[in-house]
Amino acid sequence: MNPFALEPLGDSALLIRLGDGIDIATNRSALALAATLRAAVLPGIRDIVPAYASVCVHYDIAVFASAAGPGSPHLLAAERVREIAARFLQANSAGTDAAAEGDTPVLEIPVRYGGEFGPDLGDVAKQAGIDEQAVIERHANGNYRVAMLGFMPGFPYLLGLDESLQTPRRASPRTRVPAGSVAIGGAQTGIYPRELPGGWQLIGRTPLVLFDPTREQPALLQPGQRVRFRAIDAGGEFAALTQ
Repeated sequence: MNPFALEPLGDSALLIRLGDGIDIATNRSALALAATLRAAVLPGIRDIVPAYASVCVHYDIAVFASAAGPGSPHLLAAERVREIAARFLQANSAGTDAAAEGDTPVLEIPVRYGGEFGPDLGDVAKQAGIDEQAVIERHANGNYRVAMLGFMPGFPYLLGLDESLQTPRRASPRTRVPAGSVAIGGAQTGIYPRELPGGWQLIGRTPLVLFDPTREQPALLQPGQRVRFRAIDAGGEFAALTQ
């Protein structure tokens, strides 16, 4: 059985640690464990949030206090979460996710690369020792998976970036990064869901709205979602998709 650690996070959450690094296999286990916990529908669980190598379980202390009687509600919550995590990891000792890779639909993200839309494209090309068109092709040809959402609502951290495109964050972060900016930060690529400060390398921009609180599912991308990028021009298609 794969080892894991369970620790309190504040006074009404538990953190299940499956590892410390950023790798696809551990992330798949984290996403599959989160799905298993949701499917268990434990009374008193308020939210389940997967990350790269961990899952955070938020619980309603009042519900567990009622169920625990004279016992500790925190210990009861930990016991129930630990049992599910242990069973899951024992059954999935190989670290595979719940669904086969091909079973997950792919969402295509149109991107206008370079120029005013991607002012750091040239720096990424220089770092990689290739030209800008090669950066675009390698980035757009990658197979990505959303590892987690974080930083701001709807911000996807994507695994699957071509190793040659891995580029350190900027020494001086920008105070304003346009919404929809597609960026590289180290071994990751991501998309800014709204105008934000940020230090990632901007290589392009998508006209798609990554986060809209009025939608039934506000975040366009969800953990586990497979993603492909498609290069578009700055004219008709980009303008049409912004309307």
